[in-house]
Amino acid sequence: MAAQGVLWSSAKKCFTAGLIGLTVSDRYASFMAVRGSSMSPTLNPNNKNSSGFVFDDYVLVEKFCLGKYKFSRGDVVVFRSPSNYKEKNVKRIAALPGDWIHLPSLDTVRIPEGHCWVVGDNAACSMDSRSLGPIPLGLICGRITHVVWPPHRLGRVDGKNNILAEVQVDMLEEHRD
Repeated sequence: MAAQGVLWSSAKKCFTAGLIGLTVSDRYASFMAVRGSSMSPTLNPNNKNSSGFVFDDYVLVEKFCLGKYKFSRGDVVVFRSPSNYKEKNVKRIAALPGDWIHLPSLDTVRIPEGHCWVVGDNAACSMDSRSLGPIPLGLICGRITHVVWPPHRLGRVDGKNNILAEVQVDMLEEHRD
């Protein structure tokens, strides 16, 4: 009978810890692996080590920015693909609602309200707003703040550099930094 009580107590503790973990990862912060080279050199700068194994960067994704859609130009964000909701992408915000984007391959585009323009740091390997168009802010899952793995890359993700040189943004006065 005592063994059953210990088992039940352990099960309750595991269930409670699971619920707390799920709540924290859903509302506040979570970890995720970043695959691919579209955000290189910011994320996954050396996809192979000396032995030829591929290592992904693991990052901390904070979700406090989602409350009132508080994003800035240069933030590296995780968003769900507009065409496949199960797929998550990582890109950098280049423009906010109301901004104008000038691209050599496209006409000038005004970012509609409730949307943003995202680009990858590595233009040659990036499927971003240049092909998808403006991304709804509601598809953003969080902002990447830190690389947590591998240990030699541990540190903060810089949000104020690496916007593609070919992307020219005219900002609204209220968004100017």
